[in-house]
Amino acid sequence: MDSHLNTGDDARNRTQSRGPFDDRINAGNGAGRPPVVLQVLPTLVTGGAERGCIDVALALAQAGAVPLVASQGGPMAAELDRAGIRHITLPLASKNPLVIRRNARKLEAIIREQGVDIVHARSRAPAWSAWLACQRTGARYMTTFHAPYNFKGRLKRWYNSVMARGERIIAISGFIRQHILDNYDVDPARIRTIHRGIDSLTFAPERVSSARMIQLAKQWRLPDDKTVILLPGRLTRWKGQTVLIDALAKLGRKDVCALLVGSDQGRTGYRQELEERVKRAGLDGLVKMTDHCNDMAAAYHLSAVVVSASQEPEAFGRVIVEAQAMGKPVIVTSIGAYQETVIPGETAWVVPPADADALAKALDEALSLTPEQSAAIGARARAFVADRYTKQRMCADTLAVYAELLAESAARSPAR
Repeated sequence: MDSHLNTGDDARNRTQSRGPFDDRINAGNGAGRPPVVLQVLPTLVTGGAERGCIDVALALAQAGAVPLVASQGGPMAAELDRAGIRHITLPLASKNPLVIRRNARKLEAIIREQGVDIVHARSRAPAWSAWLACQRTGARYMTTFHAPYNFKGRLKRWYNSVMARGERIIAISGFIRQHILDNYDVDPARIRTIHRGIDSLTFAPERVSSARMIQLAKQWRLPDDKTVILLPGRLTRWKGQTVLIDALAKLGRKDVCALLVGSDQGRTGYRQELEERVKRAGLDGLVKMTDHCNDMAAAYHLSAVVVSASQEPEAFGRVIVEAQAMGKPVIVTSIGAYQETVIPGETAWVVPPADADALAKALDEALSLTPEQSAAIGARARAFVADRYTKQRMCADTLAVYAELLAESAARSPAR
């Protein structure tokens, strides 16, 4: 365990700033003390699961509960440290069965020592350790399905099934909920659909300064006379970068610049393939590939339209929600959760996957909007996201699930 972080007693005894979730989370666990919730995940490097874990941990602390997080670590753990929330370092990213069993024993000891009421698993390998520890201790076990975990055989299906064993199962979209029901023997009453939430203070156009936009435009060497089309996402084939390049070739406009924003994560062969495709299409200077961007709000603000051309289903599709929060028209493919996170014909164009002709047509329509039409779409998009996809709503709904389990525990054993 990390000796430099707060001990369980320190975290439990510190003065909490009460928040809007108090009544829900502090309904009582029957133990006469604040409830303790342990979230487990592989690492805290980057990603939606990691972001959600930290947001929920902060909300728990605000509500007067005691949040704990266990992972292999990473740069995002510093956010927990700054908030005085304990992070426990364990090799939870390992899929080695022996390591999983050792982790289970360590989690069992943590559950007993810290009086953990609920263990919330956010990925499969740590979920196995968590499930075993909960079986031995009686702590409540729940999961979040962050992806439609693929399987090609009975062994992989069994490995994935640990995510469906939760007493409560959070699905991050209706698409994921249906995936769970289609592939696992789960009572629908155990599933709660809670969409991911974004930080409405970060993704707000009025909070992005001109200086930030100018700095990013200079960094990317964007031409002043081009309209920006943005496709965020790591460079991998299923994200559809090739489809966008083909659509741009069909569009035939020279007054645009398409930005492919995302790391190749070592896929240098695919990056080279994209560069060659751009040259063959006569799009030199009209398509730029950048690496990971640390200021996506400014990137969205620089763009006229944001595209997701994914050819495989997205479990949620966070970038499209962020883009709409920034008031941008978006184009998405008609698969996965995208059909939940846009209003077709009002905030978005929806096109078939791998259809360059349809994407070119949608781009032409989006780029032909008048400023007034674009502003109207942006206003609808911002209102839609503010109503459904904020971090505050995600946290409130997640804490409500914790409260369900705590109330059940209190009813079963008032003196647990």
